[in-house]
Amino acid sequence: MSPEPEISSVRIDKFLWSVRLYKTRSQASDECRKGRVIINNIQVKPSRIVEGNEIITVRKPPVTYTYRVIKPIENRVSAKLASNFIEDLTPEQEKIKLEISHSAFPGFRQKGLGRPTKKERRNLNRFIDDHDSP
Repeated sequence: MSPEPEISSVRIDKFLWSVRLYKTRSQASDECRKGRVIINNIQVKPSRIVEGNEIITVRKPPVTYTYRVIKPIENRVSAKLASNFIEDLTPEQEKIKLEISHSAFPGFRQKGLGRPTKKERRNLNRFIDDHDSP
């Protein structure tokens, strides 16, 4: 078995896709163009080359994730192997924001149940009104 060639640098959009921060490379490119990907406190374009030991900040509202590049990689790897190439430096406060935003929606319905009936809607509104008032 031949050893993997040593990659010293790779495009940021390809890297973000490779370590599974985005589902597609085009999503990663779009987020770079929107200014949501920052390397060493500078907004970057999708063609920006990323190298080892750089700090990447990715904004996925409401959370801002922070990562350190361990080693650049071009090809997509499994979720288990992604941690070999990127280190998560995201503060615990940011992760709590995500949990809060998921639990903040009180009217969650199972997928496929359709729209609520009038009776369900009245009950839901009554429930929300009761919890909103102090």
